[in-house]
Formats: sequence, C-alpha cells, structure tokens
Amino acid sequence: MRLFDTARRGVVEFVPSGPVTMYTCGITPYDAAHLGHAAVYLTFDLLQRRLRDLGHETRCVRNVTDVDDDILRKARELGVHYLDLAAEEMARFDSDMGALGLLAAYSEPRATSAIPEILSLIGAVLDSGHAYQSGGAVYFDVSTFGRFGALSGYDRDTMLRLAAEHGGNPGDPNKRNPLDFVLWQPSLPDEPAWESRWGPGRPGWHIECSALVRRELGDTIDIHGGGRDLVFPHHECEVAQAEAVTGRPLARHWLHVGLVGLDGTKMSKSLGNLVFVSDLLKEYEPAAVRLALLAHHYRADWQWVASDMDEAAARLERWRGPPVGGLDESADAVGRLLDEDLDSPGALGALDALAGAGRPVVAGAALLGVAL
Repeated sequence: MRLFDTARRGVVEFVPSGPVTMYTCGITPYDAAHLGHAAVYLTFDLLQRRLRDLGHETRCVRNVTDVDDDILRKARELGVHYLDLAAEEMARFDSDMGALGLLAAYSEPRATSAIPEILSLIGAVLDSGHAYQSGGAVYFDVSTFGRFGALSGYDRDTMLRLAAEHGGNPGDPNKRNPLDFVLWQPSLPDEPAWESRWGPGRPGWHIECSALVRRELGDTIDIHGGGRDLVFPHHECEVAQAEAVTGRPLARHWLHVGLVGLDGTKMSKSLGNLVFVSDLLKEYEPAAVRLALLAHHYRADWQWVASDMDEAAARLERWRGPPVGGLDESADAVGRLLDEDLDSPGALGALDALAGAGRPVVAGAALLGVAL
C-alpha cells in the first residue's frame, strides 16, 4: 500500500506490522455533523476496511473535544450545560456516522476523561524545559523545539496567520513568542475548572490529543490525521509537545483529508455554510451519500453541488442492476486502486465499467462499505 504522507510531502510505501494504530481528531460537539466531518471519517473507514481485507488488525481512536472555547461559547449562548450540549450533539453524530456505515471506533475518549493525563503531560513538558508559566497560564516555548514547523513546512508568516485564524492569539502579551501555544489556561468565572499545580483552569486545545494518543495507543502510532486544516496549528503543536517529552516520533505517517467547500468557501461551523449529513439522509439512502463522498479523492479539496447526490443515487441503481453472470472479481480491482493512495474515484470507475459490462460488483462495493 502507498499513501501520501504530509510530513514527507509525497506518496510513500506504508508497510504495517502488527496492529495498525491510528488516531483521527474528532469533533467538538456543539453542532451537527457536516460533509467535511463525514469526508474525514469516511477516509479512515475506507483505509481500515482495506487494511482489514489484507489481514491486518486496526485500532482507530477518534477523540471528542467536549471542553474548549467553541463548545463553551455555544453552551453559553444556548443557556445549557456544556456537557449536556456535548451529549446531545454526540448522539446526533453517532447516528449520522452509523447510518453511513462507519466501522466502530476502537475507542472514542472525551477530553474531559483525560484531565489526569493532560496534567501529567503538561508537568513533563515543563520539567523538560520546553514550557513556561506566565499570566496564570502555561505555554509551550517553540524556540526550544527545533523541528517546530517541520510537519507543515510553513514559513513563519504563514504559521502566524494560521495561528490567528484558529484562535492561537499570537498577540497574547503573556507569550514570549507569538507562536507559543497554550497548554493550560485559567477558566472564566462561568467555565469549568480543574485544580492543577499552576492554579485552577482548563486545557488548551492541542494538549488533549497528545495525552489521549499516549493513553490509548502509546508514544508512537502508525497513522495520525484529520482534515487538512488541522496540519497547523493543531498537529504541529501536537508533535512539539509530545516529542519534547518522549523523544520519539508521535506518528510514523500523517494522513490529511482535503476540505469540502460550498459556494467557493470551506465548509465550516464558524462560517455557517454547512451541508448536514442528517439532512441528506432524509432524502437519500445512506449508501448514496457514501458514494457521493467516495467520488472525490480524499486529498482533494472539492466543492459540494446538489447534483452530486443525484449522480450517486443513479450510480447505486446501476450497480444494483442484474449482472449477466460470471465470477465476481470486483474486489480485486477495487483493492488494487485503494492500495494506490486510496483512489476511491478510480475504484468507482472500475465498478462502473464492470457493471456496464454486466459483471457483478457486489464484492467490490462491499470493500468500499457499500451494501448492494
């Protein structure tokens, strides 16, 4: 199998040994799951299906960020407890992803479940000399980590811009360097707080994932990833804080999924330009929604158009047409294409050709997670 590795900037061999450990950054549950979410988790589902088909065990952890600025802000606006909001939205998320046929996560830990591990990791970062206390918060000192920026390959100006866009607050006067990032922060009066040796507060955004990777899977995992918008700052910061303590690579391979847009702009909760999975499932069967997503290569940025669903529904009906007969060799064709950087559009094309020739495609569709 060959997969694109973000850190190495190219498609490289991926040779698993033993159980394949994966971690994909999950949702912050303050709104319903949209197509951008579905594209990410479907990519990891497709990867797991192929690896299992090849005889490998997979362990994919997907976290839940149930305490951060976004969910606390939304809970405040709605006048509800942040954990009640998280529970409601996670129920919707699980329903949507289950309908799409996603394999169950190996584990789905919440950030609030890892406060002891988070506190321990922050303490270790401080003790190693890679962090400092200032203004009641604890910051990671990027000047002490020479590889900061190596994952993304971005220059300083780009990192500063992206940090500002993603709530990194480069202008924070308590920082020594604008790119330093928060590990622990004081809570506002109406926010949850946990006791720590640095005072009561709550975790920064990035620290939970490093702590959960270590707790659930170990110091170094096979594959880490998520949406491409997480490369910086989130994953870059994860690398720094984890490797500063362990001295080992956080992940052997980094897999990032392209962004889904609507009307020329990235689909995101903050912008409100969303197409929700739950809405599509009211009009189309889940297999058609899955096919609409698989029609786009996982690394590509693409724009959602309503006709995607009609094309996917028509494809599904063609595949269900009665075959003339013969041996079902469609899984072999699909597998070869998935082994080349998860070429799902190519796999769909191969099944189209087989179905058009009256050949059965049930096995190949099953490898894509589509039941006919």
